[in-house]
Amino acid sequence: MAKTPYPTTLGLSEYAVTAYLTLLRKNPLNGSQLSRLSGIPRPRIYDVLRNLKQKGFVAECREGLYVPLPPDEMLRRLQRDYEADLTRLKHLLEEARGAPGEDFIWTLKGYDQVMAKAREMVREAREEIYVRVYPEEGRLLNPDLRRAEQRGVPVKYIAMEPMEERFALQVVHPRHEEVRRTLGGRSFDLVVDRREILGGLFLEGAEDQSVINWGRNRWFVLAGRDSLRHDFFHYFLYKTYHQKEPLTEAEDRLYRQILEDM
Repeated sequence: MAKTPYPTTLGLSEYAVTAYLTLLRKNPLNGSQLSRLSGIPRPRIYDVLRNLKQKGFVAECREGLYVPLPPDEMLRRLQRDYEADLTRLKHLLEEARGAPGEDFIWTLKGYDQVMAKAREMVREAREEIYVRVYPEEGRLLNPDLRRAEQRGVPVKYIAMEPMEERFALQVVHPRHEEVRRTLGGRSFDLVVDRREILGGLFLEGAEDQSVINWGRNRWFVLAGRDSLRHDFFHYFLYKTYHQKEPLTEAEDRLYRQILEDM
């Protein structure tokens, strides 16, 4: 039987999914007919049917002839069963956990997975967000960051290139081009609520293979937050010392706010 892209993480084997779909297309069928139409080996077909019958996903309408449960009802049963299982698992995890994994730094790979985690962190933020981001990632993350700011979460934003969008607490990294050239990619750092960090380097042209770290280790989080906080001072120092320009009133207020943000 050819491999299929059917989901097999719902407590059903690939054979079970294939048999059910075959019965949906044509029914009633006996075991021999189902084996021939589905491509499931005949020695396996009766075990598959027995399993589906036990789960209530097929019924024997006459002796040896099988029909499928209507698909909407099957989906309802699967959803109900898995919601109940997830609820039980959640209770077990809450009972079992002390502080597991808090000191471990996890590695994430896959650009979409990393950005999905970043958006999840921003959506769940309640106290503050520090972020240092290039435009490529900013385009994906900025809408969630704006919504966080609108619900009252301070967003302290270090833009790695000049940008039109403005957050209330924002600077542009003064040497962003040099950083990108030296590192060979785009640094990405996000710290939320002093408790969670996501950071690393997206290598140019190899974003899906790039290693990004996530964790809740207290010292890892605080060190990452302090690094982002000091990028604000980097901006202030660069403007006043290298460019020999005074801070604007808004920049002076921002400087004092970041200074007190220990």
